[in-house]
Amino acid sequence: MSGRLHLETRHRAAATTTLVTGVLDGESYPHLRDGLLKIATEAPDGLIADIDGLEIGDAALVTVFSLVALRIGDWPGIPFTVVTGRPEHRTMFAERTVDRFVPVHDDRETAENLLSRPPRRRAAQLLARSANSSALARDFVRRICAEWGVPHFAEDALLVATELVENAIRHTDSLPRLRLELRRGVLSVAVSDDDAAQAVLLERLGALEPGLGLRMIAQVARVWGCSRSWSGGKTVWAVLTRRTDASGGLGGG
Repeated sequence: MSGRLHLETRHRAAATTTLVTGVLDGESYPHLRDGLLKIATEAPDGLIADIDGLEIGDAALVTVFSLVALRIGDWPGIPFTVVTGRPEHRTMFAERTVDRFVPVHDDRETAENLLSRPPRRRAAQLLARSANSSALARDFVRRICAEWGVPHFAEDALLVATELVENAIRHTDSLPRLRLELRRGVLSVAVSDDDAAQAVLLERLGALEPGLGLRMIAQVARVWGCSRSWSGGKTVWAVLTRRTDASGGLGGG
């Protein structure tokens, strides 16, 4: 973390609030961006950035907040808002049109009350490191898709869950944590582990070389990525939408 900028996070039932203090400049910009993105991976219901104590050296840097909003809008798909009672902050947000992407409120209570929380369903499963892990992950995905009444997602979700769980077991020493979330007709599949090394999409040059699974995920997912968490480790995730077949109909059931 930059010595010029500090993040203090408080998890509450309504939302997670991060108190941002110090100076936002070219040096601390990536620390603020990456810090908020990491915190968002562990903020299931929403993220509030309280910047009342933040000094902003260059108005152009406030675009970091619209960038964060767009990134976490894909995954984890949680609402994000900013709190500041300082008129100069609001002027910067308006001049850079950041307030078109990020709601800005005067205080945390108002922000919590007005935070948009789209209905969502969540299910999680901690998996052992064993030869049965992939099969258990697939059983979990089938059961949850059936319970939630979204069988059209099952085929793609099974592929994604299998690959992500196997990757976590192959490349880390931690227990994979599989999570499914459904909101606004969109299903996300995520697997977390305790290893901070990023998952990358590699070019697969031969039939026996690894890497096909992530390439398949990239083909079936609307968007996928790898997000580091504030407490360490990472989450690899994919967002699925109902696919259409070549005739224009909805595929997958």
